[in-house]
Formats: sequence, structure tokens, C-alpha cells
Amino acid sequence: MTKLTKEEMSPLHSLEDWDEDVLKRYPEAGQPAKEKDAFRNYDSPEIDGVREFYRLNHKYQTYDNVLAKKANFLKFDKKEMPWWSAMEYLNTLIDDSDPDLQLDQLQHLLQTAESIRADGHPDWFVLTGFIHDLGKVLCLFGEPQWNVVGDSYPVGCKFSDKIVYPEFFADNPDTYDERYNTKYGVYSQHCGMDNVHLSWGHDEYLYHLTKDYLPEPALYMIRYHSFYSQHREHAYDHLLNAHDHEMFKWVDKFNPYDLYSKSPVTPVVAELKPYYEDLIAKYLPATVKL
Repeated sequence: MTKLTKEEMSPLHSLEDWDEDVLKRYPEAGQPAKEKDAFRNYDSPEIDGVREFYRLNHKYQTYDNVLAKKANFLKFDKKEMPWWSAMEYLNTLIDDSDPDLQLDQLQHLLQTAESIRADGHPDWFVLTGFIHDLGKVLCLFGEPQWNVVGDSYPVGCKFSDKIVYPEFFADNPDTYDERYNTKYGVYSQHCGMDNVHLSWGHDEYLYHLTKDYLPEPALYMIRYHSFYSQHREHAYDHLLNAHDHEMFKWVDKFNPYDLYSKSPVTPVVAELKPYYEDLIAKYLPATVKL
């Protein structure tokens, strides 16, 4: 790949633009979705940024890209620090022009986790809510935004038209590669998601960081919470096995907390820190290797 321009590295105003776009596509139950014409308002700078983000994401998220990123980042040789320090490190992603709630990443994660805790879910579920976006530190290691956030989807097989902005896959070389452009591609019917490579990003990265420590439902929540073309559209039922279908029920439980828990009320970090440090110590090692 040729050297990326600044605009290709960061087409979004901030990473939160992608989150807000997801909210528009998948509003809270009982709330109407925006009309298609209103959503794809090409005169809106925000939507222009989202469209450009997905144009780049769909162009460059190839099978080879995913394998290369796994070979690089799953060495976990970039940085080592206590988990709480890693959560604070995530805050350096915040842009001064981030508009919506003026909450940093840590505060958003605390809101998500506190909403889960208030509903009486198990403590590992609460911890999952707290750490689920930690993989966004990839941006701090020089990854472009489109290789960190965005809806995730399988590579190595035909791209579904249920993926947002499917027309942009016309620029992806895998679209024309006979190895990858059939319904099953390099996979087989009901092979199971553990045998499928998803587009690279923060979900897959964090899954590998935590897979030896958290219960399986938590790992499904982490790994597939951005896989909207499946858990909202069921576009890849032909790849899931029976166990995946059962476990995706946990992804469905998690997503409302991720999408709809944002509030202008700022969490008091100092008050919550002892609880979450104890929770981290219960399930995770003392330090995380990023």
C-alpha cells in the first residue's frame, strides 16, 4: 500500500462520528430511524466524513490487510502498563473539537459499565462494558481510523450488501479475486465464526488481548459488538454454527448499553476507580501488553 495521506489516516472529525452514525442507523427500540434521504445528506460535513471513512475502509480492508495487521499487532510488543493506566492512555485520543458530550473515552466507558451494573448483571459483564473500547489505542500506534473503528465484517468471502455503503467495495481488490468473492470464499458452510477473519479493528484486537481471561459470553460481546451486518441484519448466518447463534444472544444484550448509555452526567472517576481496579484485579493480569 502506498503511503497514506493525512486525510486517508483520519477522515472522521473524531472517532465519535462513527458512533453517532451507528446510532442514526440503529436507533433505540421504539425510536424511528431517519429517513434514508435525511440520513445520507451529502451536503453535511459530518456525513461527508463518514462516507469518506467507509470509502477508505471498504477499499483497504482486504484479506491480506487483516492477516498483516494480526501478524503485527498480536505480538503485543508496543507498550506495557497497568490496565487502569491503559484506560487513561486511551483518553489521549480525545480531540479538542469533539462535539457531542465533551466526555473523554474513560467517562464513556464508565457510563457503559455503570449502566450494566445498575441492571444487576454479573461483574464480568460490567468489566466488559468498562474495557470494550480499549482496542481504540490502535490509533495511538499509528493505525488509520478505518483500521480501528467502523462496522466489522468478514473478509475472504463475498462482501454482503447489508454492510453499510456496500457500493464502496467496488474499489476493494478482493471483490475481483476468485478466491474471495464467492458466498463462502475461503470458508465453508457453518464453519463457525472462530474460523472466520473479520475486518481489522479495535474489537478483534481487544478480543485477543482478553481471550485467556474473560468468560466466553464476554469475549463474544467484545469481538462482535461492531458486527452489525450479522447481529442486526443476519447477513452471515451461513457462516455461523449453532454455538455462535446461541452466543450472539449476549452480543444483543450488550449493544444497547454501548449505544444508548451516553449521558451528559459526568461520572465521578475518583469515586468509581477503586471498584473498577478491584474488578480488573479479579479477572485480568496486573499489566496489559498492548
